[in-house]
Amino acid sequence: MSPPPLFDSSAVHAPSRVASWLALALSAGAVNAIALAACSRYVTHVTGTLTRIGIDALSWPLVFEYLLVLGAFVLGAASSVGLSEGRRLRGLPPRPWAPLALTASLLALAGALGSLGVFGDFGAGVERPGDFAFLAVLAFGMGLQNAAVATATGMLVRTTHMTGPATDLGVALGTLAHDVPSPLREAARRSAALRGGKMIAFAIGAGLGIALAGTLGYAALVVPAVVIAGVAATTFALTLPADALRLERA
Repeated sequence: MSPPPLFDSSAVHAPSRVASWLALALSAGAVNAIALAACSRYVTHVTGTLTRIGIDALSWPLVFEYLLVLGAFVLGAASSVGLSEGRRLRGLPPRPWAPLALTASLLALAGALGSLGVFGDFGAGVERPGDFAFLAVLAFGMGLQNAAVATATGMLVRTTHMTGPATDLGVALGTLAHDVPSPLREAARRSAALRGGKMIAFAIGAGLGIALAGTLGYAALVVPAVVIAGVAATTFALTLPADALRLERA
């Protein structure tokens, strides 16, 4: 039997933790916008990548490179389990901060390497293997982040793509439009507030990311890296729920 999530529904919707989910969504929006400015591609979700694979299906070199980016996101999600939830499954103290700390480190590293010219000129589009290497690093980091939050919250929260949250928002609004019992109404209200907040935060992050990219280029990635590191240190390292703390002391 799998252990319970680190954050149950009430903990997920606590104001301090909602602020963390919004901060992570804002960071993902910034990363997505910076990737778009650098290479004209998105990295925080796989829908666009799968679309490009279909469009460029007759160009095997391009398909292979897009598969690299797609695989990096999936591998990041899988690695998150090994860094955090896998330890809980083995009865070891959880380290839910580890995937986010690695994400922050990868973003900072990508920003530094890009600034040194490793990935080529910023904004040149997808032309060389270095561009896809850059996108793969970002996709791996976003897979880490999304899976870390999803598993810690029992799949209640995802922070790098907004299709699911938009669907959840619609379901919550539809529920609120009907005469339902108070507990269901309160749950729908909290769901709508969280999902709507994440969508707004993601859009704000994208706006900030594109502005930072125009000034800093690759180095703009340091800003979302700092935000993600802050969430890792606060929500995931310093304020773990009581059940997780008991496990750490066991």
